[in-house]
Amino acid sequence: MSRTATFILGTVLGLIIGGMIVLYFISPRSGSALSGVPIKPPDPQGAPEGTAVLQLKQEFFTPIFQTLLREGNAPTFPLSLTGQVSDQPASQIPCGKITLKPEGSGAVTSVRMENGQILVPIAFTGNLNALGTCFDFNGWSQANLELRFDDAQQLVLGQINVQTVNLDGVPPVASGLITPLVQSTLNNRVNPVQILRGDQIALKVPIKSTDSTLQARVKDVRAEVKDNSLFLYIIYNFAGEPQQQQPQPQTTAPVAQ
Repeated sequence: MSRTATFILGTVLGLIIGGMIVLYFISPRSGSALSGVPIKPPDPQGAPEGTAVLQLKQEFFTPIFQTLLREGNAPTFPLSLTGQVSDQPASQIPCGKITLKPEGSGAVTSVRMENGQILVPIAFTGNLNALGTCFDFNGWSQANLELRFDDAQQLVLGQINVQTVNLDGVPPVASGLITPLVQSTLNNRVNPVQILRGDQIALKVPIKSTDSTLQARVKDVRAEVKDNSLFLYIIYNFAGEPQQQQPQPQTTAPVAQ
């Protein structure tokens, strides 16, 4: 059999094996419960009254990623198709894990904002036990970040969705096995990404003239990506409430001598 035919056969087998794994293990779990609802784009009629606009530039995110990956222990996860958490720490697993890297395979783990999307290339290294041999691999994945708003917890969250996995010099059959493992592990173990907490964007202003407090709770969040920035349109629900009176300290009358 020629090398070309062997390569084509290996590629087909790898795609079939990988596709079967994805359909059997990943698809039924793709609807796993995530808190909140997807954030919609701004209303074309214009932002309603009581809306604040927060601009987060692309350059704001990448240094955070780089600092997290360069300092301390690099995030390491057991490779898993089901998202189940192993009792053994990932750092102690001899084979069958993935570690995120600041850069590698020609990619830099960062955040890019373009074409109305938040794109997150992620560099990684890992290993997999195949037929009794620990097989090392390197590569990077292209993911996008979907924004969600959890009204109950007052959180703005991000959901990483891995779109493609690119491996360095891995045979097609092995690629068909590793790709769904990497995709599922990143989707299950990295999410959700907390972007903003309610106490960071809530408002509470005392009004002395009426002895009350003006409170603004986040009612809804809209978002759009433009000009290499993420614009969050935070829609508030304003309400006033009486200020709580502080208890007066008790004084004790002096005892006559």
